[in-house]
Amino acid sequence: MKDEPAILASETRDPEDFDVSATALDRAQKARLIRMARTSLGLSQGKFALRFRVSLGTLRDWEQARTTAPDFAVAYVRVIALHPDMVAAAIA
Repeated sequence: MKDEPAILASETRDPEDFDVSATALDRAQKARLIRMARTSLGLSQGKFALRFRVSLGTLRDWEQARTTAPDFAVAYVRVIALHPDMVAAAIA
């Protein structure tokens, strides 16, 4: 959203910095949550994707904030973080 107003303005003394919109911040926070859930389980992206039936490409896009994970996916990852064995058994 190039026309979306910035909620975090760039640092004017840093020529490589940039404004951050609410949408971009939301996407980054979701990316962090997903990445932290996966790494806390000690799983690579490939193993996490296989175990919990998530497309590897989609998982990568979410974790690298290329796309925004939908709310249902964030909820799914939160449940995985709390009960990974139960989720894996439920989808087996």
